[in-house]
Amino acid sequence: MNWIAVASIYRFEMARFFRTLAQSFISPVLSTSLYFVVFGAAIGSRIDQVEGVSYGAFIVPGLIMLSVITQGISNASFGIYFPKFIGTMYELLSAPVNFLEIVLGYVGAAATKAMFIGVVILVTAHLFVDLTIQHPLAMVLFLVLTCVSFSLLGFIIGIWAKNFEQLQLVPLLIVTPLIFLGGSFYSISMLPPVWQTITLFNPVVYLISGFRWSFFGTADVPVGLSLLAIAFFTSLCLAAIGWIFRTGWRLRA
Repeated sequence: MNWIAVASIYRFEMARFFRTLAQSFISPVLSTSLYFVVFGAAIGSRIDQVEGVSYGAFIVPGLIMLSVITQGISNASFGIYFPKFIGTMYELLSAPVNFLEIVLGYVGAAATKAMFIGVVILVTAHLFVDLTIQHPLAMVLFLVLTCVSFSLLGFIIGIWAKNFEQLQLVPLLIVTPLIFLGGSFYSISMLPPVWQTITLFNPVVYLISGFRWSFFGTADVPVGLSLLAIAFFTSLCLAAIGWIFRTGWRLRA
């Protein structure tokens, strides 16, 4: 393993994060604060509790997942797409670096950025609601796995995209609706039975449910099933990336 190459890619991507701090850091925090104002204050004042938890606190795990997933995809997709766009990808592919080291560098940096934003949003949430975490180790585990898995997905999107419009296509038209319909702001137990069954086909439900369990000890689906879903999704992304580098799909064109 060429750890020097991994560290070089990682440092380069992290440096870009701090160069665009307003876009990469301040914007997600402000957006999340607005969610707290709108949902926590305006709507929360009309809803007493959800599953024994105040509504303002109930939406915190969903808001963190919303930011972590979107930021992980965005950072990883742009990180690998930009070398393709300016033509430096060929230098990277011709260097004595294997695909695993490339993935570790780019995905590791994207996951670190997403995790950093998630932690900041968690701290920000304490300014709006009283919040306790019943299972802190499980919370960290779900947060890390979510950051890594969706950074892997973003890496795939960055390779697949041929232009900046395609770079935003999957996050805006597929991922964001899945997050909002995955129980970010409500419990799926509040839905009619038929819609509860349909919602279980949404993979984001398992992420948000497991993450919310780590806070409040309540979940829409079994925690073990949530971990299994994350592991399966991560393995699927790794397999897809391995195939991409073996075949050169969208890399050599």
